[in-house]
Amino acid sequence: MKHIYVITNRHKDRNLEKTNDIRRYLESHRMKCTLQAMEQGMGPSGLDKDRLDIPPDVDCILVLGGDGTLLEAARKTINRNIPLLGVNLGTLGYLAEVEESGLDAALDQLMEGRYEVEQRMMLSGRVIRGSYHKKLHKERGIPAFAPGTEDFLALNDITVTRSGSLQIIRFQVYVNGQFLKAYQADGVIVATPTGSTGYNLSAGGPIVEPKAELILLTPICPHTLNARSIILSPQDKVELQIGEGRDGTVQQVEVNFDGSRKLALYTGDKVAVEMAGQTTGIVKLNQVSFLEILHKKMSET
Repeated sequence: MKHIYVITNRHKDRNLEKTNDIRRYLESHRMKCTLQAMEQGMGPSGLDKDRLDIPPDVDCILVLGGDGTLLEAARKTINRNIPLLGVNLGTLGYLAEVEESGLDAALDQLMEGRYEVEQRMMLSGRVIRGSYHKKLHKERGIPAFAPGTEDFLALNDITVTRSGSLQIIRFQVYVNGQFLKAYQADGVIVATPTGSTGYNLSAGGPIVEPKAELILLTPICPHTLNARSIILSPQDKVELQIGEGRDGTVQQVEVNFDGSRKLALYTGDKVAVEMAGQTTGIVKLNQVSFLEILHKKMSET
């Protein structure tokens, strides 16, 4: 390994002290280090909203921040096939491999090649517009799709949640074209094993070994006594269709991809979700098992 690209969440390292310490440490060991430009107008995670300008010879991307920063970095670098190593500068992170106190030792391991790369499955989501949105598109000029593309990737989860005022979302779930269940809930989460410790966990869903390949379907605050998470095969294709509101009214909700990209949905719209063809490479330095890490994280809360 010769060239490391460092992405920093400037909200977690405001004066870039830690970032510059890393640069100096790497350069003192004759490593090439490129820092992501810290410009104005960045999003909440501290990353530039546009694409990252990553040199072609980069071997690894070091991400300083929390899980949200690493998720955004994964989305922005998905076509580069460069492994990511997360450094946790936040309070509770399951994705970040390295804690701030063990950073120097982690950099030594990285430079010496003592690491493995885990390939984590991702989800691909596509919005399929219904007749009501097509009517809005014609009458008001509302875009038919999000700018640029109609397909989105997620390492953690794809969620459908209410938008605006408090309301119960009525929607139907289909798996491989067959009707599975109708829900009345605050929303629904479709998660990967990596995302099982995120929003899925908060909503009462199961925790899954992140190297596994499966799809988790978890309702958010369902208005029923017998709703549970459903575990599906990675080959399954899930469709979430937005139903009518109370008294036949049009519902407006939103779909969110890894907490960073969102899109308005209306009655009749669908979100089709399946396992993506791409994966995200996560650098693993520790020989500690996922269960040991889970025990530690849960003991900290």
